[in-house]
Amino acid sequence: MLSTDFVPGVPNWLDLGAPDTDAAVSFYTAAFGWHHQPAGPDGGYGFFLQDDKAVAGIGSLTEEGASAAWTLYFHTPDADATAKAVEQAGGSVRVPPGDVFGFGRMAQFTDPAGADFAVWQPADIRGVQLVNAPISLTWTELYTTDADAAKAFYRAVFSWQCTDVPMSPELTYTVLTPAGGGEEHSHGGLLALPEENLAEGSRPEWHPYFEVADCDAVYVKVVEAGGTALIPPSDAEGIGRFAMLSDPWGAPFAIIKSAAPEGS
Repeated sequence: MLSTDFVPGVPNWLDLGAPDTDAAVSFYTAAFGWHHQPAGPDGGYGFFLQDDKAVAGIGSLTEEGASAAWTLYFHTPDADATAKAVEQAGGSVRVPPGDVFGFGRMAQFTDPAGADFAVWQPADIRGVQLVNAPISLTWTELYTTDADAAKAFYRAVFSWQCTDVPMSPELTYTVLTPAGGGEEHSHGGLLALPEENLAEGSRPEWHPYFEVADCDAVYVKVVEAGGTALIPPSDAEGIGRFAMLSDPWGAPFAIIKSAAPEGS
Protein backbone atom coordinates (compact mmCIF):
# COMPACT_ATOMS: atom_id res chain seq x y z
CA MET A 1 0.00 0.00 0.00
CA LEU A 2 1.23 3.46 -0.86
CA SER A 3 2.03 5.96 1.85
CA THR A 4 3.67 9.37 2.04
CA ASP A 5 6.54 7.87 4.03
CA PHE A 6 8.53 7.74 0.82
CA VAL A 7 11.19 5.06 0.93
CA PRO A 8 13.56 4.59 -2.03
CA GLY A 9 11.87 3.05 -5.04
CA VAL A 10 8.24 3.92 -4.29
CA PRO A 11 6.12 6.36 -6.33
CA ASN A 12 6.38 9.85 -4.84
CA TRP A 13 5.11 12.10 -7.64
CA LEU A 14 3.18 12.04 -10.90
CA ASP A 15 2.35 14.61 -13.49
CA LEU A 16 0.41 14.98 -16.67
CA GLY A 17 1.97 16.23 -19.88
CA ALA A 18 -0.83 17.81 -21.93
CA PRO A 19 -0.96 19.51 -25.34
CA ASP A 20 -3.50 22.01 -23.97
CA THR A 21 -3.08 22.53 -20.24
CA ASP A 22 -6.08 24.84 -19.87
CA ALA A 23 -8.37 22.28 -21.48
CA ALA A 24 -6.80 19.46 -19.44
CA VAL A 25 -7.37 21.40 -16.22
CA SER A 26 -11.02 21.87 -17.20
CA PHE A 27 -11.39 18.16 -17.93
CA TYR A 28 -9.84 16.88 -14.69
CA THR A 29 -11.63 19.40 -12.50
CA ALA A 30 -14.93 18.30 -14.07
CA ALA A 31 -14.11 14.58 -13.97
CA PHE A 32 -12.41 14.36 -10.56
CA GLY A 33 -13.35 17.55 -8.75
CA TRP A 34 -9.68 18.51 -8.41
CA HIS A 35 -8.63 22.13 -7.95
CA HIS A 36 -5.76 23.64 -9.92
CA GLN A 37 -3.01 25.80 -8.47
CA PRO A 38 -0.37 27.38 -10.75
CA ALA A 39 3.20 26.85 -9.56
CA GLY A 40 4.22 30.34 -10.63
CA PRO A 41 3.08 33.47 -12.45
CA ASP A 42 4.00 32.12 -15.93
CA GLY A 43 1.43 29.34 -15.66
CA GLY A 44 3.75 26.77 -17.24
CA TYR A 45 3.40 24.16 -14.50
CA GLY A 46 0.79 23.67 -11.86
CA PHE A 47 -0.60 21.35 -9.22
CA PHE A 48 -3.83 19.43 -8.90
CA LEU A 49 -5.20 19.61 -5.36
CA GLN A 50 -7.62 17.36 -3.51
CA ASP A 51 -8.72 18.50 -0.06
CA ASP A 52 -6.10 21.29 -0.39
CA LYS A 53 -3.31 18.72 -0.77
CA ALA A 54 -1.17 18.22 -3.87
CA VAL A 55 -2.03 14.96 -5.62
CA ALA A 56 -0.36 15.52 -9.02
CA GLY A 57 1.25 18.04 -11.32
CA ILE A 58 0.40 19.22 -14.83
CA GLY A 59 2.54 20.85 -17.48
CA SER A 60 2.86 21.39 -21.22
CA LEU A 61 4.44 18.80 -23.48
CA THR A 62 8.06 19.76 -24.13
CA GLU A 63 9.44 16.93 -26.29
CA GLU A 64 8.96 17.01 -30.05
CA GLY A 65 6.38 14.44 -31.11
CA ALA A 66 5.32 13.71 -27.54
CA SER A 67 1.73 12.73 -26.83
CA ALA A 68 -0.36 13.28 -23.71
CA ALA A 69 0.62 10.97 -20.87
CA TRP A 70 0.82 10.58 -17.12
CA THR A 71 4.41 10.24 -15.92
CA LEU A 72 5.13 8.37 -12.70
CA TYR A 73 8.10 9.44 -10.57
CA PHE A 74 9.80 7.07 -8.17
CA HIS A 75 11.71 8.18 -5.09
CA THR A 76 15.47 8.19 -5.29
CA PRO A 77 18.04 9.50 -2.82
CA ASP A 78 20.43 10.14 -5.74
CA ALA A 79 19.03 10.95 -9.20
CA ASP A 80 22.49 10.91 -10.78
CA ALA A 81 23.25 7.42 -9.49
CA THR A 82 19.85 6.22 -10.71
CA ALA A 83 20.55 7.64 -14.18
CA LYS A 84 23.77 5.60 -14.32
CA ALA A 85 21.91 2.49 -13.15
CA VAL A 86 19.26 2.98 -15.86
CA GLU A 87 21.90 3.16 -18.60
CA GLN A 88 23.83 0.19 -17.23
CA ALA A 89 20.61 -1.86 -17.19
CA GLY A 90 19.83 -1.05 -20.82
CA GLY A 91 17.46 1.91 -20.46
CA SER A 92 17.92 5.43 -21.79
CA VAL A 93 17.97 8.90 -20.25
CA ARG A 94 15.34 11.19 -21.79
CA VAL A 95 15.90 14.12 -19.43
CA PRO A 96 19.20 14.12 -17.51
CA PRO A 97 19.22 14.81 -13.77
CA GLY A 98 18.64 18.45 -12.94
CA ASP A 99 17.51 20.64 -10.06
CA VAL A 100 13.98 22.05 -10.03
CA PHE A 101 14.61 25.26 -8.12
CA GLY A 102 14.82 24.24 -4.46
CA PHE A 103 12.03 21.68 -4.77
CA GLY A 104 14.14 18.65 -5.65
CA ARG A 105 16.11 16.97 -8.41
CA MET A 106 14.48 15.01 -11.21
CA ALA A 107 15.33 12.91 -14.23
CA GLN A 108 13.23 11.11 -16.84
CA PHE A 109 13.98 7.76 -18.48
CA THR A 110 12.75 5.12 -20.90
CA ASP A 111 13.06 1.44 -20.03
CA PRO A 112 14.41 -1.08 -22.60
CA ALA A 113 10.91 -1.93 -23.87
CA GLY A 114 9.96 1.72 -24.39
CA ALA A 115 7.97 2.62 -21.26
CA ASP A 116 8.68 6.11 -19.89
CA PHE A 117 9.14 6.84 -16.18
CA ALA A 118 10.95 9.32 -13.96
CA VAL A 119 12.56 9.79 -10.56
CA TRP A 120 12.27 12.51 -7.95
CA GLN A 121 15.01 13.25 -5.41
CA PRO A 122 13.21 15.32 -2.78
CA ALA A 123 14.34 18.61 -1.28
CA ASP A 124 11.66 21.14 -0.31
CA ILE A 125 8.93 19.02 -1.94
CA ARG A 126 9.00 15.43 -0.71
CA GLY A 127 6.26 14.28 -3.07
CA VAL A 128 2.50 14.15 -3.34
CA GLN A 129 0.72 15.05 -0.12
CA LEU A 130 -2.18 12.60 -0.35
CA VAL A 131 -2.44 8.95 -1.41
CA ASN A 132 -5.06 6.20 -1.08
CA ALA A 133 -7.85 8.71 -0.47
CA PRO A 134 -10.42 9.80 -3.06
CA ILE A 135 -9.21 11.06 -5.53
CA SER A 136 -5.46 10.40 -5.29
CA LEU A 137 -2.82 7.91 -6.36
CA THR A 138 -3.24 4.44 -4.91
CA TRP A 139 -1.42 2.06 -7.32
CA THR A 140 0.89 2.03 -10.34
CA GLU A 141 0.95 -0.44 -13.19
CA LEU A 142 3.29 -1.27 -16.05
CA TYR A 143 2.22 -2.89 -19.29
CA THR A 144 5.24 -4.29 -21.10
CA THR A 145 6.16 -6.54 -24.00
CA ASP A 146 8.58 -8.66 -21.96
CA ALA A 147 7.70 -9.16 -18.30
CA ASP A 148 10.87 -11.08 -17.43
CA ALA A 149 13.12 -8.41 -18.96
CA ALA A 150 11.15 -5.65 -17.23
CA LYS A 151 11.51 -7.34 -13.85
CA ALA A 152 15.26 -7.68 -14.35
CA PHE A 153 15.58 -4.02 -15.39
CA TYR A 154 13.62 -2.53 -12.49
CA ARG A 155 15.30 -4.83 -9.97
CA ALA A 156 18.65 -3.53 -11.22
CA VAL A 157 17.54 0.11 -11.03
CA PHE A 158 15.41 0.18 -7.86
CA SER A 159 16.10 -3.19 -6.15
CA TRP A 160 12.37 -3.92 -6.25
CA GLN A 161 11.07 -7.24 -5.04
CA CYS A 162 8.94 -8.92 -7.73
CA THR A 163 6.32 -11.49 -6.73
CA ASP A 164 4.51 -13.41 -9.48
CA VAL A 165 0.81 -14.10 -8.93
CA PRO A 166 -0.82 -16.46 -11.51
CA MET A 167 -4.15 -14.98 -12.62
CA SER A 168 -4.98 -17.65 -15.23
CA PRO A 169 -3.11 -20.27 -17.26
CA GLU A 170 -2.19 -17.51 -19.72
CA LEU A 171 -1.72 -14.53 -17.41
CA THR A 172 0.71 -13.78 -14.58
CA TYR A 173 0.60 -10.55 -12.60
CA THR A 174 3.77 -9.39 -10.87
CA VAL A 175 3.42 -7.40 -7.64
CA LEU A 176 6.16 -4.83 -7.07
CA THR A 177 7.47 -4.00 -3.60
CA PRO A 178 10.33 -1.70 -2.52
CA ALA A 179 13.52 -3.31 -1.27
CA GLY A 180 13.08 -4.69 2.23
CA GLY A 181 9.32 -4.09 2.30
CA GLY A 182 6.64 -6.66 3.01
CA GLU A 183 3.55 -7.37 0.92
CA GLU A 184 1.69 -4.58 2.73
CA HIS A 185 4.15 -2.09 1.23
CA SER A 186 3.57 -3.12 -2.40
CA HIS A 187 3.15 -0.14 -4.69
CA GLY A 188 2.52 -1.48 -8.17
CA GLY A 189 2.10 -4.27 -10.64
CA LEU A 190 3.56 -5.47 -13.92
CA LEU A 191 2.11 -7.61 -16.67
CA ALA A 192 2.81 -8.48 -20.28
CA LEU A 193 0.64 -6.94 -22.98
CA PRO A 194 -1.58 -9.55 -24.65
CA GLU A 195 -0.87 -10.20 -28.32
CA GLU A 196 -4.20 -8.69 -29.37
CA ASN A 197 -3.28 -5.42 -27.66
CA LEU A 198 0.03 -5.30 -29.49
CA ALA A 199 -1.78 -5.92 -32.77
CA GLU A 200 -4.01 -2.93 -31.98
CA GLY A 201 -0.99 -0.67 -31.52
CA SER A 202 -0.64 -0.65 -27.74
CA ARG A 203 2.81 0.23 -26.42
CA PRO A 204 4.63 -0.37 -23.14
CA GLU A 205 3.57 2.23 -20.59
CA TRP A 206 3.17 3.04 -16.92
CA HIS A 207 -0.15 4.38 -15.75
CA PRO A 208 -1.63 5.48 -12.42
CA TYR A 209 -4.63 4.16 -10.51
CA PHE A 210 -6.66 6.76 -8.61
CA GLU A 211 -8.68 5.71 -5.57
CA VAL A 212 -12.37 6.65 -5.76
CA ALA A 213 -15.32 6.37 -3.40
CA ASP A 214 -17.64 5.06 -6.15
CA CYS A 215 -16.11 3.56 -9.28
CA ASP A 216 -19.31 3.62 -11.34
CA ALA A 217 -20.17 7.22 -10.49
CA VAL A 218 -16.67 8.54 -11.27
CA TYR A 219 -16.57 6.48 -14.48
CA VAL A 220 -19.74 8.22 -15.66
CA LYS A 221 -18.33 11.65 -14.76
CA VAL A 222 -15.10 10.97 -16.67
CA VAL A 223 -16.97 9.87 -19.79
CA GLU A 224 -19.42 12.77 -19.57
CA ALA A 225 -16.47 15.18 -19.31
CA GLY A 226 -15.04 13.83 -22.58
CA GLY A 227 -12.94 10.86 -21.51
CA THR A 228 -12.82 7.55 -23.37
CA ALA A 229 -13.79 4.24 -21.78
CA LEU A 230 -11.16 1.53 -22.22
CA ILE A 231 -12.36 -1.03 -19.65
CA PRO A 232 -15.80 -0.49 -18.07
CA PRO A 233 -16.27 -0.91 -14.30
CA SER A 234 -15.33 -4.47 -13.38
CA ASP A 235 -14.88 -6.40 -10.16
CA ALA A 236 -11.57 -8.00 -9.22
CA GLU A 237 -12.06 -10.40 -6.31
CA GLY A 238 -10.22 -9.28 -3.22
CA ILE A 239 -8.89 -6.18 -4.98
CA GLY A 240 -11.84 -3.92 -5.72
CA ARG A 241 -13.95 -2.46 -8.50
CA PHE A 242 -11.94 -0.72 -11.21
CA ALA A 243 -12.20 0.86 -14.64
CA MET A 244 -9.67 2.07 -17.18
CA LEU A 245 -10.08 5.23 -19.22
CA SER A 246 -8.17 7.86 -21.16
CA ASP A 247 -8.54 11.60 -21.16
CA PRO A 248 -9.58 13.48 -24.34
CA TRP A 249 -5.94 13.61 -25.50
CA GLY A 250 -5.27 9.91 -25.03
CA ALA A 251 -3.48 9.81 -21.64
CA PRO A 252 -4.56 6.54 -19.96
CA PHE A 253 -5.35 6.12 -16.28
CA ALA A 254 -7.41 3.85 -14.07
CA ILE A 255 -9.81 4.36 -11.18
CA ILE A 256 -10.49 1.89 -8.40
CA LYS A 257 -12.67 1.49 -5.36
CA SER A 258 -10.33 -0.73 -3.37
CA ALA A 259 -11.73 -3.67 -1.46
CA ALA A 260 -11.72 -3.28 2.29
CA PRO A 261 -8.82 -5.14 3.96
CA GLU A 262 -9.73 -8.50 5.41
CA GLY A 263 -10.97 -8.23 8.96
CA SER A 264 -11.87 -4.53 8.66
